[in-house]
Amino acid sequence: MKKKGCLKWIAYISGFMLIALIVSYFAFNEKEPIGQDSPEAKAMAEKMLKAVNKPAWDSLQYIAWTFPGGNKYIWDKKRHFVQVKWDDKEVLLNPNEISGIAKKGGTVVTDPEADKLVKKAWSIFCNDSFWLNAPVKAFDPGTDRSIVEIDGKKGLKVSYSSGGVTPGDSYVWFLNEDGLPTSYKMWVKIIPVGGMEFTWEGWKEMSGGAMISSSHQSRGPTLELTDIKAGQSYTDFGFETDPFEGL
Repeated sequence: MKKKGCLKWIAYISGFMLIALIVSYFAFNEKEPIGQDSPEAKAMAEKMLKAVNKPAWDSLQYIAWTFPGGNKYIWDKKRHFVQVKWDDKEVLLNPNEISGIAKKGGTVVTDPEADKLVKKAWSIFCNDSFWLNAPVKAFDPGTDRSIVEIDGKKGLKVSYSSGGVTPGDSYVWFLNEDGLPTSYKMWVKIIPVGGMEFTWEGWKEMSGGAMISSSHQSRGPTLELTDIKAGQSYTDFGFETDPFEGL
């Protein structure tokens, strides 16, 4: 009887959660706005890149950060190599080739486990690096830009037809008078509710002038990026030799 009662309560809770998800979907889901390509969209995107100082970002050799949940990164931007750490895993990743060297508990592992860890590292890097500095990706290959209006506010819509883990995602950026992003709304495959809005705040100026937003708040979770540090050499991060020598 106790087991049946427990299963009954589990069924009730599961049903309640399903109903809550359905209610949330209809309460907060927004239809993706259709924009029109125009010179204004290009100008708005360029203003955003100027505000975050994309040339300074491009000139950075290395940047490190920790993503909520404990994913840790050191990114050699010039060679596009990344050290990715989570739990007891470490991957020296070449994102261009989705290849690398994987370790578990400090020991190098081989396929098929190594292949799984490399693909996992690539997937979380794609996501977490986008949250680090998505504005600079407004003109990436496979992007389209347009102007939309939501609740009386003009926004810059950037859609990605290729690249990353989930091509087809779209983001609508809202900017302040200087062009610095204040928030964006998302229409992405991994989130069933369209139009979820996250702030872009907690701006930090890196060495050289690149601007990085460290805090993203929403109705639900708040994403805080920590341990953000920029440098021009691996020695700036405590390494005596090249950490990517094996790639």
